[in-house]
Amino acid sequence: MEFFDLLIQLLTNTKETLEVIMQEYKTWTYLILFIIIFAETGFVVTPFLPGDSMLFAVGALVAGDGTGLNIWFMLFILIAAAILGNSVNYQLGKFFGIKVFKENNKILKLKYYHQSHEYFEKHGAKAIIFSRFLPIIRTIAPFVAGAARMSFGKFTYYNILGGIAWIASLLFAGYLLGKIPFVEKNFEILVLIIAVGTFVPVIYGAAKSIFSKKKVEEIIEEEIKED
Repeated sequence: MEFFDLLIQLLTNTKETLEVIMQEYKTWTYLILFIIIFAETGFVVTPFLPGDSMLFAVGALVAGDGTGLNIWFMLFILIAAAILGNSVNYQLGKFFGIKVFKENNKILKLKYYHQSHEYFEKHGAKAIIFSRFLPIIRTIAPFVAGAARMSFGKFTYYNILGGIAWIASLLFAGYLLGKIPFVEKNFEILVLIIAVGTFVPVIYGAAKSIFSKKKVEEIIEEEIKED
C-alpha cells in the first residue's frame, strides 16, 4: 500500500486497515503509527490525519491475539510521537508566526487560528492538555503557542501531560474494552461515534464563532444606519 492510500483507508476503514498493517508490517507497525501520530501533531498542515478513533482501534487490536505487538511499548512509542510532534509544531509556530494563516486557505484557515487563540484565552496554558482531545485544534494549538511566544518550559510541561493523557486514555480504552463481546460486535459503530463525538466541540466552536461574527457585523450596520 502506498502511504497516502493507507492514510485514506485509515480514515474510512479504520479497523480493517489497521489489521492489514499489523499483519503485513509486524513490528514495523510501531514506526508507521509513530509517523502518523507525529505528523498529525507535528505539522499544522495535517489536521486531517486519524487520531482518536485510530488510537482506540489500535488498543483493541493489540488486546486480541495474533498481532505480536506489546501494549506498553506501543504506549511509549505513541506518547513519544505525540510529545515530539507538538514540540516541532511549537517551533514551527515560533519561526513562521501567524502569517501562514489565510482567510481563504483550505487548510491553514485564519478562523482555525482565531478559534485556537480563543481557546488559549479561555483555558490558558492548560489548553495544551485540553486541545489534545479536539481534532484540528490539537494540530493548530502548539503552532499558535509558538506563534504567541509561550514559554517553551511551560509549553513542554503541559505538552508532556497532555500527550500522556491523550494517548493513554484512548489506547487503554480500546485495550480494555475491545474484547468485550458487545464492543467487538459493534466496533465500527463505536469508532464512528468516537470520531464524530470528538468533532462536536470543534463544530460547536466554529458555529459559535460564525454567529458571534454575524452579530458584531449586524451591530455595526445598525450603528451606521443610525448615524
